[in-house]
Amino acid sequence: MTTAGTILVIDDEPPIRKLLRMGLATQGYAIVEAADGKAALDALAGEGIDLAILDLGLPDMRGHDLLRAIRERKPDLPVVVLSSRDDEPGKVEALDLGADDYVTKPFGMAELLARLRNALRHRLATQGERAVFKVDGLSVDLVRRIVRVNEEEVKLTPREYDFLRILVQHAGKVLTHSQLLSRVSTSADPQYLRVYMRQLRQKLEADPERPRILLTETGIGYRLKAPEEPSAAG
Repeated sequence: MTTAGTILVIDDEPPIRKLLRMGLATQGYAIVEAADGKAALDALAGEGIDLAILDLGLPDMRGHDLLRAIRERKPDLPVVVLSSRDDEPGKVEALDLGADDYVTKPFGMAELLARLRNALRHRLATQGERAVFKVDGLSVDLVRRIVRVNEEEVKLTPREYDFLRILVQHAGKVLTHSQLLSRVSTSADPQYLRVYMRQLRQKLEADPERPRILLTETGIGYRLKAPEEPSAAG
């Protein structure tokens, strides 16, 4: 039987693993379970894992340390983190370490499935390195550095384009303030970044006050809508 992919569920709580196993199986995913960091690394020693769901609260090692180890061994493996609602610093640290996305507990299965699809799409897009990115009327030609909105060319400053290019290359993935700033600017001030995101929205969004493409992850960073991703306010 063909599956939609194999997902490694890393969580020490049996009820959560059961919930994920049942919910993911209905969507055609095969499941591998790990109750701690050691079991997770053992499962990742071979091939066949397409994505990992990682709970940061593990009994034998810090979840962030496991994420760092996963990134060293499997740099291209999509990882979606499970985090408590009030653990904003933990989310930021996980994303800075290379997590593709996060889901806050308690979570709905529909939201989790959407996040998993986005993470898997991001991996495929990165591997394919599409020359022209398109979503909701926005078109970015990464070769010719041409940006269009509804077929009309939009003029960006070099710094605005640099921020947009990074977001395009990671479309569907949450990028933290520090990730964006470290790749484009010498400034470490989030306010500096907010200025450029506001300028980009003025040029790219139909309604900059209700963005549909360049989305805010409050207190964490930004995410550019991926192709085929449902619309969401941000």
